[in-house]
Amino acid sequence: MSTTPMGSDAPGASRYVPIAEHGLIGDLRSVALVGTDGTIDWYCCPSFDAPSVFAAILDAQRGGCFELAASVPARTKQFYFPDTNVLITRFFTEDGVGEVQDFMPVDGASAEADRHRLIRRVVCVRGSMPFRTRVAPRFDYGRQPHTVRMSGDVAVFESDGLALGLTATVPLEVDGPDTRAEFKLSEGESAVFALDQVGGDVAPRRCARTEAEEQFATTVAYWRSWLQRSKYRGRWREMVHRSALTLKLLTYAPTGAIIAAPTTSLPEQLGGERNWDYRYVWVRDAAFCVYAMLRLGFTEEAGAFMKFLTRYVSPCPDGTSAPLQVMYGIDGRTDLTESELTHLEGHQGSAPVRIGNAASDQLQLDIYGALIDSIYLYDKWAQPISSDQWDDVCTLVDWVCRHWDQPDEGIWETRGGRKNFLYSRLMCWVAIERGIRMANRRGLPADLPRWQACRDTIYRRIMARGWSETREAFVQHEDGDVLDAAVLMMPLAKFIAPTDPKWLSTLDALTQDLVSDSLVYRYDPEASPDGVRGDEGTFSICSFWYVEAMVRAGRVDEARLAFEKMLTYANHLGLYAEEISHTGEQQGNFPQAFTHLALISAAFNLDRALG
Repeated sequence: MSTTPMGSDAPGASRYVPIAEHGLIGDLRSVALVGTDGTIDWYCCPSFDAPSVFAAILDAQRGGCFELAASVPARTKQFYFPDTNVLITRFFTEDGVGEVQDFMPVDGASAEADRHRLIRRVVCVRGSMPFRTRVAPRFDYGRQPHTVRMSGDVAVFESDGLALGLTATVPLEVDGPDTRAEFKLSEGESAVFALDQVGGDVAPRRCARTEAEEQFATTVAYWRSWLQRSKYRGRWREMVHRSALTLKLLTYAPTGAIIAAPTTSLPEQLGGERNWDYRYVWVRDAAFCVYAMLRLGFTEEAGAFMKFLTRYVSPCPDGTSAPLQVMYGIDGRTDLTESELTHLEGHQGSAPVRIGNAASDQLQLDIYGALIDSIYLYDKWAQPISSDQWDDVCTLVDWVCRHWDQPDEGIWETRGGRKNFLYSRLMCWVAIERGIRMANRRGLPADLPRWQACRDTIYRRIMARGWSETREAFVQHEDGDVLDAAVLMMPLAKFIAPTDPKWLSTLDALTQDLVSDSLVYRYDPEASPDGVRGDEGTFSICSFWYVEAMVRAGRVDEARLAFEKMLTYANHLGLYAEEISHTGEQQGNFPQAFTHLALISAAFNLDRALG
């Protein structure tokens, strides 16, 4: 599975490694995707949403990559060092077994944190093995030229605005804009490569074998210590803990932000145009993530996100616009202008490649329910919210009371015009209902008569106009007949009893129309045009919502089978992208927080039902 070296103007593998054939490492500021062939083909420095340094996953020719593999034919296996985010890629050849250990030290100290060090430790486990490496950065999504020079035994790659230092325990050779090395290791021998951001207060520095070993041990200890705080002791501990470790990797330590996914433009359909940038803080996704973290006992992460909200997302309604954006940058910025990188061909030719996200300007009323529900749970399970935070909640609830009946773009961010989506109404009900709960539980000041009247109006509106007599089901939008998996949240949000005849009828209709062997489609784009061409796969968060809805409906055996089936669609490391294709392949941005947090919730509730 080793890749073929190419010309200096064409770094990267001669083929694309499928989305699922990757593992993830990170330092709570950025991440790198490592293919099963040993190539890092996605890495943004110094942060999740910074321009890429390696982006061969989006363009095998022009994206840039960091190859490190056996230089003879080899079989590979990839796994995580137990209970950590340290990734091992193992190479099996005729003459021996070797490993590449990939990790990014998690360091809170400012100077070393600014180094953003990425360490690749190569070890020959048995016999002997020849290796080769090729480090071919392509700065700013391949738009920015760079120079490379040797500073002692450190190769320094310099572009306008970013410089990286590559140190190695084997001799490096400059090859045009890249560096190469070939070396052979015998049993017990190792080599170390470390890539640092350099400049300013961070000087190029060698990474000796002993330092790499120390940082390996420290990084393993960090992740194991963090995971020990988990309260989950159920049947699916390995998958739940892998999901928790993945969600932690998607948190941005400096601000407490939680991103939706660490990638951009990985296609929802190969060759299609449903390619979006997910490296931002969706209010909805992050709020659901807080719920999953609280379920497992990770209150610090929930608290950090609450601080992010207080600092960057405090509502300031001016009467002309919504008090919240759909999403924010990891530093709280609000300008996420969408553009296309036309010089990149996209993953396996799936253009366009987009950066930024125009959905940030959409109206999505459901985000208020997701956010206030997470605040309610934080107040209940972790720490009482402050008086200022309560004032913000009141501002949001009052705004929802005035605006809940507007058409919007909805949870799926459709680009086919606004509609009166049932899910948006549902989550407006949640926003007001959770506000009422907090006010009653803590005796906090609120206009309760008005809030209660509005909550009840929304309830009756959903029951009257969100129900289709024709379909005998709750439907996607008012006065329509189209089904939508988002309504699976109705019993999960405690809007309707999970055994209500109307709900059981809805569950049956969804099963018949949108479920394919336990996998769930969001909706049918042909029946409900969404303004974007092409098809898509089943949506993994919906598959886990389906499991949870069946658990609550008392269909526990069916739920367990659906859950176990869904687990078999994870990749070799237990990671999920956004969707699963008709042929069972992972599609969309990877890994996706939405899917992993829904897995945690489904496992938790299924465990409880099984006793």
